[in-house]
Amino acid sequence: MTEHNPPSKTDVPASVAMLQMISGFWISRAIYVAAKLGIADHLRDGHRTVNELAAATGTHAPSLYRVLRALASVGIFSEDEKRRFALTSLAETLRTDVPDSLRAFATVELGEEHYPAWGELLHTVKTSEIAFDRAFGMPVWKFFEQNPENAKTFNDAMTGFTLAVNDAVLSSYDFSSSKKIVDVGGGHGSLIASILKANPKMRGVLFDAPPVIEGARHRIRDEGIAERCEAVAGDFFESVPSGGDAYIVKWIIHDWNDERSVSILKNCHRAMAENGRLLLVEAVVPHGSQPHFSKYMDLNMLVMTGGRERTEDEYRALLEASGFRLRRIIPTESPMSIIEGERE
Repeated sequence: MTEHNPPSKTDVPASVAMLQMISGFWISRAIYVAAKLGIADHLRDGHRTVNELAAATGTHAPSLYRVLRALASVGIFSEDEKRRFALTSLAETLRTDVPDSLRAFATVELGEEHYPAWGELLHTVKTSEIAFDRAFGMPVWKFFEQNPENAKTFNDAMTGFTLAVNDAVLSSYDFSSSKKIVDVGGGHGSLIASILKANPKMRGVLFDAPPVIEGARHRIRDEGIAERCEAVAGDFFESVPSGGDAYIVKWIIHDWNDERSVSILKNCHRAMAENGRLLLVEAVVPHGSQPHFSKYMDLNMLVMTGGRERTEDEYRALLEASGFRLRRIIPTESPMSIIEGERE
């Protein structure tokens, strides 16, 4: 006789589960509205009525109420019997003033550039053309050059999103043997600042495009590492600063196809000391149908840049084409891994 386990309380019919997935973007767009309006910031001192929130944000109270009611139903904000709203642990992440704020990330991903670009995903699947380019008439990096406010929000989003990953990287890898580390495409410098503060005898170079570096200089000063960290502007497709014994490249290679990625990595190979190490911080795609954040980030790269997330075998091939040997892949407590390469 075959035993059948009774369905758990969490089991739902496939049609209901699919309906929840299909309507998932309703929640995402509601999160965008709350993030854009700064609702969490207005609730930092305690609960407020929807009329108070509407007055503070210049919105229509009945409409705002419907958005916040929906978000409260999934644990983003809470609503009491007097229709007052308050922060929850999820809503706290949308505050501007918390170290790991996701407000800018929610704004970028759910409303500004990404949302219209994702509307062209089917076009990409049919043609292999980049969805963002079709939606905006230009590549995303050109768009940011022409729209500095959007670029600033994007960089703020990356800074907020990256702090948790920085902690995971630092707790998973020993940087103490490096004397000079070069952060290639390091944005506003949050990662290299974390590494240098944890290793007071180390020196560093933060390298990125000129507008990004200009915005990063104040962070380097504020972190108290200006005497040990040089900020250098340039184009990593042309060259990168030389003389480092460790080159860390976080969330850069996934933006580009193999040809462009090899160009960046070869420049690192040429610039580093003879016994130098290459450290890529990227999501590594597992095989099979195992759920993993990387598989959705891969779609985002398909839509936005024409880049991709890669498997271990694909990273091994990429490193070999650039003059490196894949030494090891170190998982972290985040969805990202550290892919360590050494010069061949």
